[in-house]
Amino acid sequence: MNFKLLGAAVVALTVLAFSPAWAEEAPAVDRTATGGAQTLEDILRRQEQLKVDESFRSENLGDPARAAPMTDQLGTRGGVSDAEVWRSIRYNKIDPTVQSPGPANGVMIQDEGIAWYKLREGPVITYGGLALLGIVVLLVVFYFVRGKIMIDGGPAGTTIERFKAIERFGHWLLAGSFIALGLTGLITLMGRSFLIPVIGADAFAPLAAGSKWLHNNIAWAFMLGLVMTFVMWVTHNIPSKLDWQWIKAGGGIFTKSHPPAKKFNAGQKIIFWTVMLLGVSVSLSGLSLLFPFQMPMFADTFGLINSILGTSLPTDLAPHQEMQYANIWHSIVAFVMMVAIIAHIYIGTVGMEGAFDAMGNGQVDIEWARQHHDLWVAEVEARQGKGGSS
Repeated sequence: MNFKLLGAAVVALTVLAFSPAWAEEAPAVDRTATGGAQTLEDILRRQEQLKVDESFRSENLGDPARAAPMTDQLGTRGGVSDAEVWRSIRYNKIDPTVQSPGPANGVMIQDEGIAWYKLREGPVITYGGLALLGIVVLLVVFYFVRGKIMIDGGPAGTTIERFKAIERFGHWLLAGSFIALGLTGLITLMGRSFLIPVIGADAFAPLAAGSKWLHNNIAWAFMLGLVMTFVMWVTHNIPSKLDWQWIKAGGGIFTKSHPPAKKFNAGQKIIFWTVMLLGVSVSLSGLSLLFPFQMPMFADTFGLINSILGTSLPTDLAPHQEMQYANIWHSIVAFVMMVAIIAHIYIGTVGMEGAFDAMGNGQVDIEWARQHHDLWVAEVEARQGKGGSS
């Protein structure tokens, strides 16, 4: 599966879904009174990210031959700010060159920054924050309704090894780095809106700078943990017919039944593949942000999607747009992962008796293991009976 394609497609659809107003065209405007210049209505509509009739600019470029000698118009000291020159640049009537090389240096006008900012500060923060609050409230309600899932008949008092030390290390490396990334990411994304009013700008500045530094560097530990856990557990997380039985029984979460399961049940497999797939996607977008303009992910992807689905996603993207898409996608995926991990943390701690021991010291009560992973226990006991290891 090409995770870059999947990520880019969801980003594009999300942007379009959150911004239906972008498709609205401006009504015809009589520009006689303005001499062909933009009107107040144009300015207001543009601020609202609505489409505006740009013909008063695109059809008023002057003499392209006069605008061509850019060295006469735009010098290192600023030169002459000629409106016709800039309009020619905007509508690709001239091809300016820059002395400083780089994928982004040749972009002199880039309009999409405001749209990105409004999407980031509006729907992404709003819906992402509501999703986090929603899952916490839901789990609190579930706890008071269902209660803690106890070991039927109580613990046996004897244990069986559930996870080896290297497995627990990989898990906690992944889990610990993700929690740190989540907290620092939330500070970076939401700090201006929620922390500055509380602690002030002077206190927030070093907090934001420290969060950014930690976020960028802890990311490497997260990617290492992702690789370790995938290599160690992928063979145990291949879907099977047994998983459907577990799902139909609700995994014993909503009832007192104990559907059969091997080392990982269907619920754990869902969490595993959610973390793996979204973890790779969020890592790719994160790498794109860590190395600006070096890892474009969306233009070619949108072109492929257009050829398959007949859509009209943008394919001529400036390097800055690539970064803006990467930033939005990075945030969306991170929120989805945080929701899933919060549910996982609940089940592994306060939600189920004996579950934390699996990753705490690696040893779980034998009765807990038989009730939740009976087929795995049978396999371990069969190997031990033949002199093998668990």
